[in-house]
Amino acid sequence: MIATQTKDDGNTRIVDSIERAEQVSLEAVRNFLDNVDSVFPHLGGDEGPRRKIIDSAFKMTEQLVGAANQLARNVLAVTEKALSESDK
Repeated sequence: MIATQTKDDGNTRIVDSIERAEQVSLEAVRNFLDNVDSVFPHLGGDEGPRRKIIDSAFKMTEQLVGAANQLARNVLAVTEKALSESDK
């Protein structure tokens, strides 16, 4: 029972950490967009340096959050395997 509680607590902490990282990432993008808007105000067109900068920032953020999520999944898998082997 203790191993199960430890496993669940560990999984919950990892999931919570991922959620916090995603929120921090979204806030960073919002701040970045505010800065871009102050330097390159939206002039009505969908093309130009402003759009390229914003698209690049979103792509980078998606890649970073995706990498963090994959790392967390790997950590969970290794942890679950180790805990199940220690129960044997």
